[in-house]
Amino acid sequence: MADKKVLLVDYDAQSLDGLSALFEPAGFVVTKAVDGLSAWEKYQIERPDLVVLEAILPRLHGFDLTKRIVQDSRGGVPVIIVTGLYRGPQYRHEALTAFGAAEFLEKPVDGARLLQAARDLLREKADVGLDLPTPDEIAAFLHRRLAELRQTAGRPAAERPQKH
Repeated sequence: MADKKVLLVDYDAQSLDGLSALFEPAGFVVTKAVDGLSAWEKYQIERPDLVVLEAILPRLHGFDLTKRIVQDSRGGVPVIIVTGLYRGPQYRHEALTAFGAAEFLEKPVDGARLLQAARDLLREKADVGLDLPTPDEIAAFLHRRLAELRQTAGRPAAERPQKH
């Protein structure tokens, strides 16, 4: 995950240091924030590949921050919520569906599991673009197809290529 940028957000300095100690040795470029509003500002400047945040944040709640990031990135920047207060399947469901979080983990979180979730999400994000044509390739294909259709439109039906 070299050169992948992660924004870590937690009001608790010890938790933030722990997250940093997990992500930096794994090759991530780490940016930190201690509240939701400064995290939003850093997100807009840094454009991280991934965000890991505590749900309970001063100045802008973690759920609201998640929703902003997901909307702004059109789902392109996965957000992992790691929280100690919100527990249970109802909060997980709400975080994933209503706010668009990519993952929801309860504290104390297993570091290996968190790191694996981050890697999996970034791998999925990278894989999405592998099979998709570029906008230029799509435009060229459509241009060729339209030209073919124009050519065959003027021919009598008997001369037109048959589809099987």
